[in-house]
Amino acid sequence: MKYFLIFVLLSGLQLFGGPDMLWFDTPAEEWTEGLPLGNGRLMAMYQGGIDQDQLQFNEDTLWTGQPTPRDRPGGAQYLSKVRELMFAGEYWEAERLVEQRMLGLRLDFGMHTYQTLGDLNFRYKFGESSEKASDFRRELDLENAVAAVGFEMGDTVYKREVFVSPVDNCVVMRITSNKPGRISFDAQYSRPKVKVETVDDNVLVISGVAEGQAAGWRGVEYVGRIHFEVENGSVGAIKNGIRIENADEVIIRVVAATDYRGTDPYVSSLRQLEGVVAKPFSDLKRSHVVEHQRLYKRVNLQLGNHPNLPLDKRLAAFSQGADDPALIGLYFQFGRYLLISSSRPGSMAVNLWGKWVNSIDPAYNADYHININIQMNYWLAEVGNLAECHIPLFDLTDNLRPRGRITARETYGAGGFTAHHATDAWWFTSAIGRPPYGMWPMAPAWNCNHLWNHFLYNGDMEFLEDRAYPIMKEAAEFFLGYLVEHPHTGYMVTGPSTSPENRFITDDGKVVSLSMAPTMDMQLVNDLFSNCITASKLLDRDDKFREKLIKLRSKLMPMQIGDDGRLLEWEKPFHEHNKGHRHISHLWGLCPGDQITENTPELFEAAGKSLDTRVLHGAADSPEYQGIAAWILCCYTRLLDGEKAYGILSHILSNSSWSNLFAVGERGRLRKMFETDVNFGATSAIAEMLLQSHAGYINLLPALPAALPDGKITGLRARNGFEVDIEWRNGELKFVEITSLLGKPCMLKYQGQVIEFPTDKGDSYRFNASLESK
Repeated sequence: MKYFLIFVLLSGLQLFGGPDMLWFDTPAEEWTEGLPLGNGRLMAMYQGGIDQDQLQFNEDTLWTGQPTPRDRPGGAQYLSKVRELMFAGEYWEAERLVEQRMLGLRLDFGMHTYQTLGDLNFRYKFGESSEKASDFRRELDLENAVAAVGFEMGDTVYKREVFVSPVDNCVVMRITSNKPGRISFDAQYSRPKVKVETVDDNVLVISGVAEGQAAGWRGVEYVGRIHFEVENGSVGAIKNGIRIENADEVIIRVVAATDYRGTDPYVSSLRQLEGVVAKPFSDLKRSHVVEHQRLYKRVNLQLGNHPNLPLDKRLAAFSQGADDPALIGLYFQFGRYLLISSSRPGSMAVNLWGKWVNSIDPAYNADYHININIQMNYWLAEVGNLAECHIPLFDLTDNLRPRGRITARETYGAGGFTAHHATDAWWFTSAIGRPPYGMWPMAPAWNCNHLWNHFLYNGDMEFLEDRAYPIMKEAAEFFLGYLVEHPHTGYMVTGPSTSPENRFITDDGKVVSLSMAPTMDMQLVNDLFSNCITASKLLDRDDKFREKLIKLRSKLMPMQIGDDGRLLEWEKPFHEHNKGHRHISHLWGLCPGDQITENTPELFEAAGKSLDTRVLHGAADSPEYQGIAAWILCCYTRLLDGEKAYGILSHILSNSSWSNLFAVGERGRLRKMFETDVNFGATSAIAEMLLQSHAGYINLLPALPAALPDGKITGLRARNGFEVDIEWRNGELKFVEITSLLGKPCMLKYQGQVIEFPTDKGDSYRFNASLESK
């Protein structure tokens, strides 16, 4: 069987048989072209070379730093004065006062940083030049979550395969050849300030403390153990590594632990290793594949045949205008694969780099930016039928509450809890940095929208009562103390706050960012209050609290449309400093919110004009912030404009993707980085081209672009507990099948036709293009 698989690999056929395959005929040239693997907690990036190879590791709690007070004591005493200045139109003076008296402590760069666990570097010995290798193939099978490399050298066929098991919590690599005694290599571990020990000649123990750039800022203690199981041949220690000579087969098992959650990493890692060493490779792989497919195979997207080309060549052809609908399907499933690999119950939430980080000082500390980036990472979770993968974001939000209560009190004199634009593994919530991004206490309101949507999709009353509602209520309690009546309009408004991370020009020509009642703020508060009101009714609790929210909601400043027909970003039609600004924060109510839909035609049109203006002035073109291009893509999808949406998607694939489909952003002095939110955001947009359910009904093929005329998708999820299969031909619906998971009434819409019908839990309902039952 082994030799048959090797033959299949070298003959150019797909090793595992499915279409969801990233494959190449050359090794990766840089880290960002590697093959990503993960089980939510333990990550690996496999380069897949010939004589030189590398496995790079991450453990998702490997952080520098420690909990550090960062709120400015007594900042709340200046809040009234700041608001007084703003209501008087003195925005510059108010912003300076915020900067001097309210913003908290910003730590030195790199002090609280997510870091790499290190690299296992391989140097293989063949007895001849690697240039003589032939039939090289490097691949990542998304359906099985296995990376592999195969090639022929002389009369010997070599194969390596790697996976990260969510069942056994380990990285596993197997190295084989079809001739006995042909496997020889040195494997050496590298990481700054790491201690490497060899135990019993076949185990590497790596250990150390995550340290930031500032002296004395120690983080977590970490331990990794790497076990080499060698069939025949010899094994021995070398500096920082292992030397293996003339083996028939080698199986490598890697485990890791930190003391982040209070456990001893030496003991934890030893117990993990003892467990996985006792299992044969076949058992490890089998259980890994079964568990991965439990999530991955829930959704299947078919958009045409895959051309028999390596992925880098497919991307190059696509950028030159080649027709490749199947590439869109591959990108969609790659996004789902990344979420499965990086976010599972019990793991940390997905950070800015998706947890794949190869340095100790990554750009932006690879932390959690909670003013768009981290939320966009999870937009695909529910519609993409990966609800369990959403849970780490709920954990993050819950973990913000203790320190968020302190921030609410110290900075605003309010109850409840709040958090600002960023956080880290130690859950700071303070307003830090500069006003354009730092003074924005809206993150919990945004995250609570994710809690509520999880409930809408799944209908889990226990989740709502025990998990979601307590967080939502405490977030809403903050706004009971934070909202203030505008003296000129009588509306209840937020402020001082920013429309992240935009600026406007005052009447006297000064550029500022803070104001009262940015549009996004008011959308977020309205959303949070509405969801809390509905939740309290469903749970039949907190009547008095609910009445307060209903009264306050009626007084919130509504969205406004300017004289030019665009949705205003601020309470007044301020002169924009940059019409092509990378953020489109005032369109939150369109996407991911549900306050702007076809059901609100004037706002719908105004949002479209606002988005067009941003794009016309370059918002989607900036190489530095492609995450916003993905947000723009999602907004065009919500505007039901499939052609504009597909144009942005094509731009991302053609101009902002490495060969392994990782989205790339140029970060100037901070270098290139993997923009995980682009991959996840674009994946959710592809799903919503085919299915939307935020406007009160299931909208079928609402933004289908002409470039995707034929296809079939199964397993998408819709709000109110529906699973949906759709097939279309020549741009027209062929059939839809709806499975009711909760037994709620269903409303379907397709091209202006609407039907509503009752459902029974567990039953399926099939309709044609005329929405007639089949």
